[in-house]
Amino acid sequence: MPAPILLLGASGTVGRAVALALRASDRDVVALGRTDPDVDGVTFQRADVTDAPSLNAAFATHHPAAVISCLASRTGAAQDAWRIDHNAHLAVLRAAEAAGTAQFILLSAICVQKPRLAFQHAKLAFEAALIDSPLTHSIVRPTALFKSLSGQLSRVQAGKPYLMFGDGALTACKPISDGDLARFIVSCLDTPARQNAILPIGGPGPALTPHAMGAALFELTGMPPRFRRVPLGLISTIGAGLRLGGLFSPHLRAKSELARIGHYYASESMLVWNAETQTYDADATPEFGTETLFDFYQSLIAGTATLERGDHAVF
Repeated sequence: MPAPILLLGASGTVGRAVALALRASDRDVVALGRTDPDVDGVTFQRADVTDAPSLNAAFATHHPAAVISCLASRTGAAQDAWRIDHNAHLAVLRAAEAAGTAQFILLSAICVQKPRLAFQHAKLAFEAALIDSPLTHSIVRPTALFKSLSGQLSRVQAGKPYLMFGDGALTACKPISDGDLARFIVSCLDTPARQNAILPIGGPGPALTPHAMGAALFELTGMPPRFRRVPLGLISTIGAGLRLGGLFSPHLRAKSELARIGHYYASESMLVWNAETQTYDADATPEFGTETLFDFYQSLIAGTATLERGDHAVF
């Protein structure tokens, strides 16, 4: 009987999609963590990913052929990021090494190309440890996910203006669906060209700006276009105030990091970064899959899809 795939973060939207993609490819799957993803055919193993003995016991029980991690810190705040994005992953890696697991596929993020935030540095530190390990590795760095770009649908449907920073053309991305990303991640198990590699990946092009996303929402909902420009400096001003307050309050210090995250996503494109030209390059950003962001908008409007937003949403 083939050894199973050990999946972390299976209760999240991408993790659940990966579980379904693994089952569709007829693989045995063990979901490791605190919450049962409740996916048919997936074995749930309760474990604390921050506790080495718990991890070692799980690996000794299931002897997985590979680990796929879709685990990530919820907020990106420094303490949470280093605890989950680095420390927990490192504990999983050491357990995998001890158990003789052959392969580790990591869901990372394209934004680590220009690291300025705690969670980016935590992710990069673990990426380095994974690369240095004896396991065959694939580090998948997706562009923006659909859920992070869909939060303003309810505003548009209510007749409110679409909010955008500046003229709405400061940034761009090639959004990728959970399902397409999951299929790409699973393909890394058997595709040599996607092994021992860092893999930036987006969905079908072209690259989209926030203004283009807003225009599509107005067209699809039949609402008259109304845009409201938000000065990018507003987030900087809020962040500066929170940093000052953070000198006296740990709560405000954590909030200031969230403001920095918001500013980053509002000002940086989620595309491949060309260090030589110091520009983002849409043409160099690989594409995968068939579902577009506008397909997803139509599904949300029709009620055939639901929106589960993460903690990094700006609007």
